[in-house]
Amino acid sequence: MIVEALVPKALEDGASLPGALLTEITALYASDEGFQQLSGEFPDPSDILPEQVATALADELARPTAEILLARSEGRLVALAVILGRHPDPAETEPWLGLLMVHADERRAGHGRRLAAYAEDRFRAEGRTGLRLAVLENNPKALAFWTSLGYEETDRRPDLTHGRPCVIMRKSLR
Repeated sequence: MIVEALVPKALEDGASLPGALLTEITALYASDEGFQQLSGEFPDPSDILPEQVATALADELARPTAEILLARSEGRLVALAVILGRHPDPAETEPWLGLLMVHADERRAGHGRRLAAYAEDRFRAEGRTGLRLAVLENNPKALAFWTSLGYEETDRRPDLTHGRPCVIMRKSLR
């Protein structure tokens, strides 16, 4: 698996992503209609448009310390992660994994585990001691996935953007 960062400059000053890349990322988002229904991020989870994905990516990158990681296997985009060197809440001092999405056709191939490990290793190399994330309470499969990777529940509270009930999880990076 090859991981590359989506360069924020690509979305600054009204610039747009190259059409082929936006098409790939849109297909990744659209591949998991079930998750999209749970998240409520898009008006019609069965018809996610490239313009909506471009806006979602720009919103992610508007956060200080945010980075979008794209994971490829055999040249195909198989997963995406949003990492935050610092959460938007100033009380949170640890880095966060804001989103990890695996293409539905690529599930259970280890891509999500490898991309999560990549993010953990990056923060560990920076000397960070823990990594946090939030999982929607209505997503038991995601809770099971993160628990299997060693993340533990630390809190329950609504997310900052949409007020959805979430389980806050943390993994020690020591």
